[in-house]
Order: sequence, then C-alpha cells, then structure tokens
Amino acid sequence: MLRNKVAVVTGGTRGIGLEIVRTFKENHAEVILFGSKEETVNKAIEILKNEGYEVSGYYPNLNNYEEIKNTIDDIIKRYGHIDILVNNAGISANKKIEETTSEDFSKIMNINVNAIFNVTKAVVPYMKKNKGGVILNTSSMVSIYGQPSGVGYPASKFAVNGLTKSLSRELAPFNIRVNAVAPGVTKTDMIATLPEEQIKPIIQSIPMGRIGEPKDVANAFLFLASDMASYVTGNILSVDGAARS
Repeated sequence: MLRNKVAVVTGGTRGIGLEIVRTFKENHAEVILFGSKEETVNKAIEILKNEGYEVSGYYPNLNNYEEIKNTIDDIIKRYGHIDILVNNAGISANKKIEETTSEDFSKIMNINVNAIFNVTKAVVPYMKKNKGGVILNTSSMVSIYGQPSGVGYPASKFAVNGLTKSLSRELAPFNIRVNAVAPGVTKTDMIATLPEEQIKPIIQSIPMGRIGEPKDVANAFLFLASDMASYVTGNILSVDGAARS
C-alpha cells in the first residue's frame, strides 16, 4: 500500500510508534524513525533489523527548529522526497492541577504540540514542491472527552486536533492531506505493567471488551497514509473500541 513512499515517523522507537514503523515497512515504504536518544533509536533499528526490516533513524531535538530543518534536509538529500510524516512523539500526564507545575505543563506542550509544529513546518515546503503528501498526527480519545487529572495532556491533544483541522484546510490546495488518529486505551509498555485489578475495570469500560493492540492503531495510520484515503483530510479517526470516557 505504500510502495515507493518515504515516511518519517517521530516517536518511532517503541509502542504505537514502533508498530507504525513496522506496519509501514510491511507495506514497502522507506521509513525513517525519530527518537529522543541515540541509544533508543539504535535499539529500535536493531529490533526491526532482526525482523527483516531496514530503517534509518535520527534523534533531533524536536523543540529546536533549526536542528529539525537540518535533519529533514539531510533526509531529502538521501531519499529525494518525503511523502508521509507521522507526528507521533508525545508524553502523557496524570497529576492533579495543584501538583502540576508550570514547567510540567510547558514540557507537555513543547513535546505534544510545539514539536508537531516544528517538524511539520520543516517538511511542508518539500511536500509542496513534490505536489502532495500526507501528514498524520497522534491525538487521543481524551482530546474528545477529557480526563479526570493531568489536564496538560488532553489540552495538548485538543491542540493537536486544532492543528490537524486547520492545516488540512490550509494545505488541501497543495494536495497535502492532514489527519489524526485518536487511540483509546492501547496495550503499550505502560499498560502492560498494570496489575490485573486495574486492568479489569478498564476492559469493562470498553464496549468491545478488550484493550486495543498497537497494530489496531497502526492499521488506522496505514489506511490514512495510503491512497485508499486520497479524499480524506481534516479528520480525527477514533480507534477506541467505542470507549467514550
């Protein structure tokens, strides 16, 4: 589905991001993953290599636009074009507002919102030159319903939705599609460490009766990245098993 496409995936070293990279490779894309540290990037590349997938990786500071621009320029020199950008890097939060410092709040916004702006800004000129492209952002079910604590996280994901919808309108005339995927509870490392007594109520709250798998979410990204979604833009696609709280 992605043959001859070049994709950049931020936050691609573990969890949903790593599964997106894997799924894109299964569908014959060239994939460049971004991570926060050299060691995590190298570890992810090694994992994928052992599975038979060749990828390359970088670890730029996503809050440093010049560093991002230099990295994107290097990718263009190496591959010639970038067809798909997945803005997946992010951090969560669960502190009550009285316990949340302004530094905590700013850190969430920097990674979850400002980083998307920086990477997208660096990639868009090349997509315009190439007369098309796909930008996909990772949102969350809490961007629609909120959450009982950790206000910075849903606030950042509300912002991701706003970026997605606004950029879809701005970039549509250039044949650049912009969508987001809003996962529900997904079986990542964090969920895997929870005891059974905490997992059971979570499952009971999901009408489909199970927690989402990273592959469920990655497949949504695959659809939106592919030409099957050629007339789909400005959407926030929920992948949550009908969970609504």
